[in-house]
Amino acid sequence: MDSSKVVVGIDVSKKKLDVALLVNGKMKAKVVDNSPAGHQSLLEWLDKSKVPRDALQVCMEATGVYYEAVATALHDAGLAVSVVNPSCIKGFSQSENLRNKTDKADAALIARYCAAMVPAAWAPPPLEQRQLRAWSQRILALKDMRQQERNRLESYEASGMTEVAEHARSLLAWLDGEIKQLEDDVDDHIDRHPGLKRDAELITSIPGIGNTTAARILGQLGDIRRFGSAKALAAFLGVTPRQRSSGTSVKGRTIMSRSGSTSMRAALYMPGMVASRHNPLLHQFALRLAANGMAKKAVIGAVMHKLVHLIFGVIRTGKPFDPNYLSKGLAIQDGI
Repeated sequence: MDSSKVVVGIDVSKKKLDVALLVNGKMKAKVVDNSPAGHQSLLEWLDKSKVPRDALQVCMEATGVYYEAVATALHDAGLAVSVVNPSCIKGFSQSENLRNKTDKADAALIARYCAAMVPAAWAPPPLEQRQLRAWSQRILALKDMRQQERNRLESYEASGMTEVAEHARSLLAWLDGEIKQLEDDVDDHIDRHPGLKRDAELITSIPGIGNTTAARILGQLGDIRRFGSAKALAAFLGVTPRQRSSGTSVKGRTIMSRSGSTSMRAALYMPGMVASRHNPLLHQFALRLAANGMAKKAVIGAVMHKLVHLIFGVIRTGKPFDPNYLSKGLAIQDGI
């Protein structure tokens, strides 16, 4: 047995894990619960393959939060774990011209992708990052609830339902208090961890980005230094341009790739709008694009792209935003 070619593909769902063990072109399948007991059962099954744990390459998709527990358990057990963007697996499936889609088939597909592409190793984020992400997501959920209740309040007032409207106002007041308390808790959490505090101060030095956005960025991305370049970070977030042209007949307009996290792009949209007006560099950048005929939303997308480059720059250099230092770099390329 050539253990260097042993890969494991895992199709993750809320309740179960479909596992495919690929050894020298031969596939073995296993289904276990997505629970601590199931993770231990998976490790025992892999040990029966007689392949050393440090010779196994495990690959799975980043499916919400359901992959984190099994990925962490396998990583702590000494296995190399890779967590990949689902769009990569989808593209690989299309390259194989697959027609059937089942959990078992998806696990085998992920294993073949792992063997062919050898994705980068994954490491579990530290506890303080996971806590920050959870609190930030909770704040976002409450803000969504608040906006929904504001919309209901308008309808109650318009229809003359005064007593119901008063109840909605009470709920809005409670939501405002809860959001404020959570935001204070997030600030305290960041202050208690020097690494998070340092990076938050660097990110918020960029005009257009406030504490809430910085907390969401750090909670979702963790240590931005792990990205090799600003382009890699922008590609991960899906704010890079995607061109569509071929020959003389296909000349589609350039659009944002949208291949990364939807929530992170949403978090950057309002900062992009603010930065296009108040960031000394990006304001001029946005004016030039608008003068060239670019649509308003496309301008905001281009500003978001530049914001990601600025975030990467301040984190990697450890220096706060300096428009005089960065102006030459931004002037090199004005396109999105």
